[in-house]
Amino acid sequence: RIMRPDDANIAGNVHGGTILKMIEEAGAIISTRHCNSQAGEPCVAALARVERTDFLSPMCIGEVANVSAEITYTSRHSVEVQVNVMSENILTGAKKVTNKATLWYVPLSLKNVNKVLEVPPIQYARKEQEDEGKKRYEEQKLDRLETKQRNGDMILPVINPEPHTVGYSQSSLIHLVGPSDCTLLGFVHGGVTMKLMDEVAGIVAARHCKTNIVTASVDAINFHEKIKKGCVITVSGRMTFTSNKSMEIEVFVDADPFVDEPRERYRAVSAFFTYVSLSKEGKPLPVPQLLTETEDEKRRFEEGKGRYLQTKAKRQAQMQQAAQQ
Repeated sequence: RIMRPDDANIAGNVHGGTILKMIEEAGAIISTRHCNSQAGEPCVAALARVERTDFLSPMCIGEVANVSAEITYTSRHSVEVQVNVMSENILTGAKKVTNKATLWYVPLSLKNVNKVLEVPPIQYARKEQEDEGKKRYEEQKLDRLETKQRNGDMILPVINPEPHTVGYSQSSLIHLVGPSDCTLLGFVHGGVTMKLMDEVAGIVAARHCKTNIVTASVDAINFHEKIKKGCVITVSGRMTFTSNKSMEIEVFVDADPFVDEPRERYRAVSAFFTYVSLSKEGKPLPVPQLLTETEDEKRRFEEGKGRYLQTKAKRQAQMQQAAQQ
């Protein structure tokens, strides 16, 4: 579809959350189709996880987004979907890849939303494809478990924070989940949640550097629990790490059952977003150094630095490998 002004920021760059929402819609369509391809209980595919995705190139107002999806692996109860996003300038015909993403879905019964159904297997062209897919499946399963175990943090307001501190830029958004946010099962679309998360992360980044910012990448997004229609969700974001030209923001979503639900507030989704600061000409700008004050902030900064260096090393290795080929 064509990108409109309400899809973009003030500089004309399409919001990362808009692209994430389109990616999730494509993944939900193809995985739901596949899970209903054989006779059996009807179901809807629910998003469980999004692997790290890089925003390779900005997309602008007036360009056409082409989103394509392919199922690359199935386990007994989950589907792996690879999604590619390409932007097209319809005036010049120029095309470029803007995103590549991997998503995991689980099929939930339409009759019983707590029942996970079995997934029809796919045919692999080579045995190696199945083995590689199984390895990815086991890795994401382990990472989801580890992430859920460390999800006890809360973001508390800070009185009169100093500029460039964690408290100065941290932000929260409160949203009442309505019918238009939900799937046929009455639970929030993963794409809706990711768009809200990107919006909060973008506010944190803009508050910190006071410039135009764009989403550079999103680390793995883990959907720990479903969010039901009628819940009040709080989307919170805080700066965890800055390099010379990038900012890492931790974002999590807490759900508060609001209608006919005795359950207490719970952590539903968590992720790390990375942003870069751009000049009016679209050139990267230096990012103000994050000032850490507490021991927890210093610990999170070092953990973010570790993720940054690991990603940088992986990218350099891929560039060297491409150059050798």
